[in-house]
Amino acid sequence: MKGGVGVAAVLAGAVRRVTAAAVGRERSVEVAARAATEPTPAPTSAGGGHPAAGGRPPSTPCLLIVALLAIAAVSPAPAQAQNTHILLISGMGGDPEYTDAFHGWLSRFADAATEKYGVPPDRITYLGEKTELDPTRIRARSTAENIRAAFVEIAAAMSPTDNLVVLLAGHGTFRNGAARFNIPGPDLTAEDMAGLLAGLGDRRVTFVNTASASGPFVAALSGPNRTIIAATRTGRERNVTRFGLHFVDAFADEGADVDKDSRVSMLEAFSYALREVQRQYESANLLMTEHAILDDNGDGEGSRELDDLEGDGALARMVFLTSIGGAGGDEAVTPELRALYEEKAAIEARIADLRRVKGQMSQERYENELEELLVELAVKNREIRAAGGGG
Repeated sequence: MKGGVGVAAVLAGAVRRVTAAAVGRERSVEVAARAATEPTPAPTSAGGGHPAAGGRPPSTPCLLIVALLAIAAVSPAPAQAQNTHILLISGMGGDPEYTDAFHGWLSRFADAATEKYGVPPDRITYLGEKTELDPTRIRARSTAENIRAAFVEIAAAMSPTDNLVVLLAGHGTFRNGAARFNIPGPDLTAEDMAGLLAGLGDRRVTFVNTASASGPFVAALSGPNRTIIAATRTGRERNVTRFGLHFVDAFADEGADVDKDSRVSMLEAFSYALREVQRQYESANLLMTEHAILDDNGDGEGSRELDDLEGDGALARMVFLTSIGGAGGDEAVTPELRALYEEKAAIEARIADLRRVKGQMSQERYENELEELLVELAVKNREIRAAGGGG
């Protein structure tokens, strides 16, 4: 780890403290843990059976780990109730096999966003190489003109606290020091994309380029409040990539939800795709020709080995596909639910404030206070889910 106290260290310290705590303290933690992970699986003994009838399951530390992992998406800046907007862009396939594959990836991502995570279809914009592949879903061809128009339209629809996820599927090229994403008509360079993102101001953005030769997009797009992911480390990795398939799988399937909180962060999706790409190459006994990278601390340098809490990975850890009103949109948000989201935002702001002064206090005090806030956040997430939101 590149520095600071990571989530794993906080969890370890929390386990030590809870193990030695009084029964009253353990009961309160267990309640918070159950609130964060409903329904709670029945604990099992070391031999795989159920605990003796009438006995207290010796699993309070384990419950706390589940609770803290479920809400350990610690934000580097105060977060408020957010809606996710999605821009899907399918580039030139060059071959029907690739055209169909890229369309399949983006369609599955859109389906998962709506069906699993409640993002309304009207917040998903899909531009594709061939609109005839899915006329009801693909709004227009993925030309430079249409892409620019989509960014302007989305920027106008976003509130200051909303976030945008941009997902590119296609081929890329790298010539004369410039990386390009191949689309119908004139291609868009990394610098072109940087200009489009500038129109979003300081809104939170996740930009994922799954194309070949996509590495230079990281340095070009890096900035505050941005998670930039590229399927390759440099512009010289020109072979067709497999990263995009597995990145989409992370949201469409179940294997990427490491902390079992029924949602997938951008960090979980990136880490899952890394593992699956490596597994696929190794199982085929092939030399790796793609090395995906992620940058979310604004330094323009992508990483593959990410920090638990600071550096690259800290922002991606807390970015999810979200809609405060579910698939029903803003009309489904009750005053009660909106108030709960604002209360959650206040807790997250306190966590952010604590992180900023971490260097001015002892590690033990920092971990104690962080544990208290994380448990409080777990309970608030439970209240949000009970009110029909996505906590």
